[in-house]
Amino acid sequence: MASSAIGSSNVQERLDVEQNNLNERARWVLDAPEPPGVWHELLDCAKENILPPGNKFLSLRNEPGTKRSIGYATLAKLDPQYGLYTSVVPPLIYAIMGTSREIAIGPVAVVSLLLLGFLVDFLSHASIVGFMAGAAIVIGLQQLKGLLGITHFTNKTDIVSVLKAVLKSVHHPWNPHNFILGCSFLSFILITRFLGRRNKKLFWLPAIAPLISVSLSTLIVFLTRADKHGVKIVKHINGGLNPISVHELQFHGQDVGELARIGLILAVVALTVRIEFDRVVDEAIAVGRSIASIKGYHLDGNKEMVAMGFMNIVGSFTSCYVATGSFSRSAVNFSAGCESTVSNIVMAITVVMSLELFTRLLYYTPIAILASIILSALPGLIDLHEVQNIWKIDKLDFLACIGAFFGVVFASVEIGLLAAVTISFAKIIILSIRPGVESLGRLPGTDLFCHVNQYPVAVKTPGILIFRIKSALLCFANANFVRERIMRWVVEENNHAESEERAQRTTRVVVLDLSSLMNIDTSGIASLEELHKILDSNGMQLAIASPRWKVIDKLRLAKFVDKIGGRVFLTVGEAMDACLNPKMATI
Repeated sequence: MASSAIGSSNVQERLDVEQNNLNERARWVLDAPEPPGVWHELLDCAKENILPPGNKFLSLRNEPGTKRSIGYATLAKLDPQYGLYTSVVPPLIYAIMGTSREIAIGPVAVVSLLLLGFLVDFLSHASIVGFMAGAAIVIGLQQLKGLLGITHFTNKTDIVSVLKAVLKSVHHPWNPHNFILGCSFLSFILITRFLGRRNKKLFWLPAIAPLISVSLSTLIVFLTRADKHGVKIVKHINGGLNPISVHELQFHGQDVGELARIGLILAVVALTVRIEFDRVVDEAIAVGRSIASIKGYHLDGNKEMVAMGFMNIVGSFTSCYVATGSFSRSAVNFSAGCESTVSNIVMAITVVMSLELFTRLLYYTPIAILASIILSALPGLIDLHEVQNIWKIDKLDFLACIGAFFGVVFASVEIGLLAAVTISFAKIIILSIRPGVESLGRLPGTDLFCHVNQYPVAVKTPGILIFRIKSALLCFANANFVRERIMRWVVEENNHAESEERAQRTTRVVVLDLSSLMNIDTSGIASLEELHKILDSNGMQLAIASPRWKVIDKLRLAKFVDKIGGRVFLTVGEAMDACLNPKMATI
C-alpha cells in the first residue's frame, strides 16, 4: 500500500513537472516583446532602399563599344545622337549608386520601346518571357523599314498592320541594295556570335562585330556613293556633349495628364508586384543577378531600382532617354574580367570622345546596318526552353506568358501587358482568397506533423484535429473561406466516425498551426472568434500553436487568447501532449 502510494505520488509529480514545463514554454509565446510598429518598418525599408552600398571602385580591364546606341535611338523614333547621349550620363550615375560590378548601362532594344508608349517595367517571370518573345517579333517587324529601305511605313506595331505595309511597298519602286547590304552584315554578326560561343577565347569577336559592320559598311557606301543609288544613310548627326534639357521641362500642356497617368500606373504596378520579391522582373536585374551569382556577391534589387530610377531622372536633364543594363555589353564586361562599375565610367568617356570627334564619320552609315544590328540581338529575347518549363511547372503562368505574347504580336504592347498583368493578378487573387488548409498528422516515431495527403504514413490522433493555414495573411478576403473550410472538415470527420467508436473519435479539440501565418487583420481575428464560438457551442475546444510574432501580439490585444482559455502553445507537439492529458493545459 505504501509503495503504491509512493509510486502514484511520483507519477503525479512528474505530471506536474511536465505540466509546469508546458505552461512555461507556452508563456514564451505570450511574453514576447511588442513587435516593431508600422512607422518603424517603413523607416527601415526606406534606409535599406535609399542608402547606397560601400565603395565599389576596385579594378577593370575592358569595355565593349557603343555603336549599338545609335541603332536603339532610331528604334525609339529619336535622332541617332540621343542614343549616344544616353550612354554618357546614366552610366556615370550608376557607377556611384549601383550594386552590380559588371552591368554596362545604356539604351537597349526592349526599353527603347517604352518611348513608343509601352509600359513594361515590372511583370511576373512568365509574363516577362512572353513579353520578351512578343517584343522581339515586334522589334524585328519594325526593322523591316530600314532593312528593306521602305519610305512610308506604318506606326502600328501589330503583325497584321506591319505585313500590310510591307506588301503595299512591293507595288512601289523598291531598291534591293538596302536589303542585300543589311542581310550581308546581319549574317556576319550572327556568324561571329556563333564562333564566340564555340570558342571562349574569341569572346571579343562578337563584341566588336557591330563596330566592324558599321565601319566597313560606311566605308563601302562612301567609296561606291551607294547613297546616290537608293541606299538610305544616317546623314548628319549632331556632335558635341549632351545638351542640357532641364529648361525644356513643362508642367502644363496636353501631354502632362497622359504622362502623369503613365507614371502613376508604372508606380502602382512596380509596388504591387513587389510580392514577387526575388523573381527576375527586369532585364538589368536579370543580367546583374546572374553574373553576381557567378562572382559570389549579392545584388540588392531595391538599390538597383533606386539607382536606375535616379540615373534616368538625371539623364532626362541632359537629353537622355531611358537607359538600363545591356545583356550583351554586360556579358562582354564579365568575360573581359571587369571587377567594378568603373567600366561604366570608361564607357562614358569613350562615348564623349566619339561625340566630340567621330560623329562626322557616321554620315554615310546605312540605315540597313543599324537595323541588322538590332535584329542580331533579337534571338536572345525568345526563350523557347523557358516557355516549355513554364508549361510544365504552372499552367496559369503559361497562360500569362502566351497572353503577353499574343497580345503584343497581334494587338499592341499595351494590350499584351494588360493581358499578362490581368492574368497574373487574377492568379494572385485566387490564391489569396482561397488559401489551402491542411489536415496534419504525426509522422511515426517523430514529433513532426505533416499534411496527411502528402504523407499517407502520418497518423491522426482520435478526438484531435490539427489544421495548418497555408497563407501568409488571414484577412477580410480569405477569413470566411478558411473558417468554413475548417468547420466542413470537422463535420466530415465526425460523420465518418464509426458508430461503435464514435465516443472516442468524435472531435474534442481543434488545433490550429499558425506557423505559416505572418500577419492577421481584424477580419481574420473575427473569423477565429466565430470559429471558437461554433466549436464551443458543439462541445469542442480551440487551441493555437506556433503563432508568429505579429499574429500573437494582435490576438493578445484583441483578448482572443483569454477567450479560448489561454490554449496557446509553442509547438504543435506540445499542443498535442497537452490535449492528451486529463486536463488540458492552459495559461
